[in-house]
Amino acid sequence: MFQELMPLLVQRTLIVTLSRVSDEQISVNIIPKPLKFDQHNNEGAALTTPLSVIGTPKELDEQLPRQLVEFVETHLELSSTLKSAKEQMEAAARAAREAAKKSTTSKSHAGSSKRADEPQSTAEPTQAMATDAVGADASTGSLFDLEPKNDQ
Repeated sequence: MFQELMPLLVQRTLIVTLSRVSDEQISVNIIPKPLKFDQHNNEGAALTTPLSVIGTPKELDEQLPRQLVEFVETHLELSSTLKSAKEQMEAAARAAREAAKKSTTSKSHAGSSKRADEPQSTAEPTQAMATDAVGADASTGSLFDLEPKNDQ
């Protein structure tokens, strides 16, 4: 039982509780303790899900080690996935900040070279024209319909 838990113990403290449920059954709870890092990043709930099993001493002796192996593997995979996702989000955020910074810098340089009396174009008239093509009184249809629908 303890050999199966050792990989998880490398990452965090575990709380193990045993209690008698009936004359023949025992309840075993293995609860990963949240780390300070988990609590600050909302990862604590996912990484502190307990394993709770109930069985006779013989059933627990036979089946608990396999369940512990699965529990530890799932926990370690989830931890790895969360760490990888966090790293990817941080990299994407850095790239977005850099792109925004470059975009702002290039716009300020490009904006200073334009004359104030030059007209500026926008993409909004295209949408307005598509709406006008359908007709203001059309109650059904799509913006992609070329001809207005006549319900009369």
